[in-house]
Amino acid sequence: MKAAMKADLLALAAIGLWASLASLGVELAHMPPFLLTGLGLLVGSLIALPLSRGRLSQWRVPLPTLLVGIYGLFGFHFLLFLALRLAPAVEANLVNYLWPLGMVVMAPLFLKDVTLHTRHVLAALIGFAGAATAILGQGGASAGLPEFQVGYVLALGSAFVWASYSLMTRRLPHFPTSAVGSFALVSGLLSLACHFGLEPSVSLSRHELLLIALLGLGPLGGAFFLWDAAIKLGDTRRIGLLAFATPILSTVLLLLSTGQALQWNVAIAALLVVGAAWWGSR
Repeated sequence: MKAAMKADLLALAAIGLWASLASLGVELAHMPPFLLTGLGLLVGSLIALPLSRGRLSQWRVPLPTLLVGIYGLFGFHFLLFLALRLAPAVEANLVNYLWPLGMVVMAPLFLKDVTLHTRHVLAALIGFAGAATAILGQGGASAGLPEFQVGYVLALGSAFVWASYSLMTRRLPHFPTSAVGSFALVSGLLSLACHFGLEPSVSLSRHELLLIALLGLGPLGGAFFLWDAAIKLGDTRRIGLLAFATPILSTVLLLLSTGQALQWNVAIAALLVVGAAWWGSR
């Protein structure tokens, strides 16, 4: 299998897992977000055990690499959760989904061997329009108020963090994908520290623990390992365009899991994203 095709499949697998986050999140919406993220990341870090065949040496990376990993996994969730506290969820989520656009347009700033063409920028804008259609079509935007501005800035910061983290991993000295387990482990512990400092304590049922395990194996665990492997193999501009499919798949799964009918905006969004990915990756 060609490297580009393999990278696309790995990225799409990660996107598919991230798309399940909303459906799982509905079931766990009553839980404090930092607690949910911390436990999910700790479960996700365990995926590194079979990948490294039990050799913990593969978890060890130089300190600069570890800091970049913490910057990506913890920094992204920390800023996003703060943004969701200070701004309307729909609009903050939309601003956060600027990260695929950031991956496309910032690629030349982080990667010397990557150049940006006009069609990449236009395709990224079309892809973002598709993501916006998928998100805003669910219920429309709320009226913007001054107190929401800080939340939007934080959401924009979370988008920048994930886009720059995805690109920076290509510049770091090579590290095995299993080392993402150390990123998730430390980030999970930091998230739990935020929980104990910022959120009320709660007790968990067996059903909630099962859902958290699924969360950790999927969107808060397995997806990060798949994404890292895809970034190492593929074209970051192409992968960034594919990532616009995340909110569309997320919306579809959420509608199906809640028994709602598919809406017109999902079909239009899908056409925009698929068209942008095809045109931008030619």
